[in-house]
Amino acid sequence: MFDKLLEWDRDFFLYLNGLGNESHDTFWSIITEFAFWAPLFLCIILLLFVTNTRAQAFRMLLTYMVMLTVLTAVIFITKDYVARLRPNNNEVMRLLMRVVRNSQDFSFFSGHAASSFNIITLTTLFLRKKVKWIAVLFLWPLLFSFSRIYLGVHYPLDIFVGALVGIFFAFAFYNLYQKLTVSYSL
Repeated sequence: MFDKLLEWDRDFFLYLNGLGNESHDTFWSIITEFAFWAPLFLCIILLLFVTNTRAQAFRMLLTYMVMLTVLTAVIFITKDYVARLRPNNNEVMRLLMRVVRNSQDFSFFSGHAASSFNIITLTTLFLRKKVKWIAVLFLWPLLFSFSRIYLGVHYPLDIFVGALVGIFFAFAFYNLYQKLTVSYSL
């Protein structure tokens, strides 16, 4: 069963990665960079301060920082433990795919997917009652995550699991934030 899942994952990766062409490589190379999304992060911070008191906004920012620190540790520990080669580092896959970018560390699970879904899920949880269009921000993790397949550095399963882990951590830290702010305000 597990072998069949990995086979499907490889085949789906090859299909998605094969959809690319050189005229789109620059676009997807830019999309995959965190720095490109800095205005989005600034917008989120601004929204936190505009829709909450300064004290609440600072506590929310602290929640993001602690959550991302813990998530980053989990990502690197998992990657080293599972030690799944990235498609671009697999000699057989390299012959069958488009390699746009080379990454040297391990593949499972995607830190880009985990962190982007994590940030946007927590943002949505914090702001869903105050900003009606906030769910539109989920376009970022979708584009950001797909860029990793396009560039040849992640399998779809890496992305899917990364997204789930990111969403899980967002809900866990949101619940922790809720409990601590209720206790703190008493």
